[in-house]
Amino acid sequence: MGLRAHAGPPAPPLSRVAATSVPSPTDAPTDPPTELQVGQSPSATAAPAAEPDLGPILPASIPVTLDIPSIGVHTTNLVPLNVGADGVLPPPTDYATAGYYTGGPTPGQLGAAVIAAHVDGKSGPAVFYRLGELAPGALVHVTRQDGTVATFTIDTIARYPKAQFPTQLVYGSATSRAEIRLITCGGAYDRSTGHYVDNVIAFGHLDP
Repeated sequence: MGLRAHAGPPAPPLSRVAATSVPSPTDAPTDPPTELQVGQSPSATAAPAAEPDLGPILPASIPVTLDIPSIGVHTTNLVPLNVGADGVLPPPTDYATAGYYTGGPTPGQLGAAVIAAHVDGKSGPAVFYRLGELAPGALVHVTRQDGTVATFTIDTIARYPKAQFPTQLVYGSATSRAEIRLITCGGAYDRSTGHYVDNVIAFGHLDP
């Protein structure tokens, strides 16, 4: 998601996870597994499980503006992104835009909404150049087409080798609240391929 033309973007520490090498949401399970304690079996007389606290949930509405004040991001250029034939979610073709994944929830819906952008290009820093500077507690504001603003608080940010992209964490781990994932490239720049070797990913949740 970038063509390095300068000293390089900020980057969080490298994290390593056991994950599929193809960052495709199709690998994530559609339903969480159901587990029972040892020696327990379901029955008609068993007490029903407590409903999870879903927190704030918004109806579907596509994002139109992205603001991240702590790292100086403001963009009204948000384009739809789809997984390609190779199973990878590509970044926007325009280095000045961010893109949202159309195969998942929109920001504010139950689940993890995904927004991706380039870190840099031939002309210099791009939309997510400073994504690696984000810290827990930072706010992300997404203005939606229906006029509402979904505000997310960042929980964590990490860097993963692209060969160990955390598919489940990105696409499938948010089952009880509305969350957001912000993705760009980072780490070392491989001049032989013209790509960075890692992904920088920020994880956040919708505020009340």
